[in-house]
Amino acid sequence: MTKHSYNKALKKFGEHLSELRKKKNLSLRDLSYACDIDNSKISKIEKGMINITLSTAIQLANALEISLSELMEFDFD
Repeated sequence: MTKHSYNKALKKFGEHLSELRKKKNLSLRDLSYACDIDNSKISKIEKGMINITLSTAIQLANALEISLSELMEFDFD
């Protein structure tokens, strides 16, 4: 995977996370409280600025009350 492809995948994941959060009518702060991740970090994830660990993905999925596979179900092409 090229650096450009990698950055594009992070951006697409962030957009997907943002859509899922908004579908649940959660603010960044609401999601932050639900998963114990700082809202500024969630904002950076949604902007595709940082990569996350598996444990962070699990925390986000649990807070959104979705499966990890649903969280990872996005098109990054």
